[in-house]
Amino acid sequence: MPAGPDVWRRHGPGRAPEASLQQRTGQAFELQHAIARRAASVILPGENILLDAGSAVGALAHELRNFDNLSVTTPCTNTMQELADSEGIEVDCLGGRLRSLGQSFVGPLAEAALERMSFDRVFLGADAVTAEDGICEADHAQTRLKELMARRGNNVDVLADSSKLGLRPFHVWARLALPWTPVTDDGADAGQVQKFRDAGVEVELADVLGQ
Repeated sequence: MPAGPDVWRRHGPGRAPEASLQQRTGQAFELQHAIARRAASVILPGENILLDAGSAVGALAHELRNFDNLSVTTPCTNTMQELADSEGIEVDCLGGRLRSLGQSFVGPLAEAALERMSFDRVFLGADAVTAEDGICEADHAQTRLKELMARRGNNVDVLADSSKLGLRPFHVWARLALPWTPVTDDGADAGQVQKFRDAGVEVELADVLGQ
């Protein structure tokens, strides 16, 4: 049966289908949690942080549950649920239009809220990430929001397991101004890591085997 119009609007001819957050959460589980632990290790008490949507960032939210004296802002419903019972964490939500695949809010309302905020640290997710073009996503609303998020942070980390480095599954991109840091696992291809470093982007490698 031919693909219906909703499928074409979402994926387009010749494009990879976008996986839901639920599907992605079960993939590369150990890698995502190693990356999350590495990211959590730099967060200090009293900081105000922004957590994007995505499976690796969701793993970071899980790592933060027992933190104390922390302010977290997020557009992701899963992160809100993860931290809802954490007494030491104040949680604010970026509202807007809900993207059901990513379980996150996007659009003008979320963008307007960001203009009134700033953050010590911003943690972004990605469908893929390259040294040349930055973050690759399936949807323009996602990349627009990620660009705005990055502009509001003193430190910007992109959490992506090694399988996502150098890939181009979609044709929508968010370029990030230096400095920003990809946080990936120690199984990352050395050639891909060097491409980032040649572009002036330092890569953090999470130790999976030594976790």
